[in-house]
Amino acid sequence: MIKLAVFDFDSTLMDGETIDFFAQSMGIGEQVSAITERAMAGELDFFESLQQRVTLLKGLEFSKVEEICHNLPYMNGAIETISMLKEREIKVVCFSGGFRTATSYAKNILGYDADFSNILHAKEGRLTGLVGGDMMFDSSKGDMLQRLQGLFGISKEETMVVGDGANDRSMFTHAGTRVAFCAKEILKKEANVIVDIKDLRQIIEKVFN
Repeated sequence: MIKLAVFDFDSTLMDGETIDFFAQSMGIGEQVSAITERAMAGELDFFESLQQRVTLLKGLEFSKVEEICHNLPYMNGAIETISMLKEREIKVVCFSGGFRTATSYAKNILGYDADFSNILHAKEGRLTGLVGGDMMFDSSKGDMLQRLQGLFGISKEETMVVGDGANDRSMFTHAGTRVAFCAKEILKKEANVIVDIKDLRQIIEKVFN
């Protein structure tokens, strides 16, 4: 009986990587996406790769950040899947190594209960190249999941996690149902449910039916 479902945001609830959209608007898309790709494959330390990528965004107007975050393409079936989970009285939470400007805005559209992510530092209307927040490290998602399980009295067996990249491994350790969604090989190895179709409703079919 699942009581808590935790979803990654970028390339899971949202079809793409938020930071790559920022970079594209600055004309440095290929440079940043190359770092993102290596980080998600587990080839780079997540903290270091996040710092590197955010540094490259220095000078981007915060109004542009908000505009991009308010127009992100959500994954097929995201709204329906979260709605189905909540009908089953499952708490639905988003953990993201990305940014609160994206996850907090999406919360009201997609319908999850809470979001934990990072904050881009801005000064005088532009990004400074600095970042801080809840999900800065490879271990962050696992740490936060254990805190939520303790807070709500929810066991590992009652927890489902859904993600696609290397920084989702730490939360996979603490969940009974581990869904690799269109994922990197490094994460598939630790999953017990694999979905390779870009439609989150496949999770309902595979896990609940």
